Amino acid sequence: MIKTMKVVSIHEAKAKLSEYLDAVAKGETVVICNGNQPVAELKAIPKKQTEPRPIGGTRGIEIFPSFYEPMSEVDEWENGPIFPATSKTNRVGEKAPASQSRRRKARRR
Repeated sequence: MIKTMKVVSIHEAKAKLSEYLDAVAKGETVVICNGNQPVAELKAIPKKQTEPRPIGGTRGIEIFPSFYEPMSEVDEWENGPIFPATSKTNRVGEKAPASQSRRRKARRR
């Protein structure tokens, strides 16, 4: 599609507004000027998409039916315990592994 642009004065835009609106509907752009200064631009409003976009969009992507099944992780997140069992961590009074104690000594120096 080749888009063209018309430049018109305010007086001309008032007199021939319906003609310019038809031109805009065909894909043209109309610039309204006051003297030689552009003041406004008439453009067509893009049409709304009526069909949903396809998922994927490129070749080689396949959406399996399992994609739409509920995730078990969500159920665990929503219905799981507030304070889950913790893994072994360094609590106060426990000796840190050798690699951590070396780092601490290095920081002190």
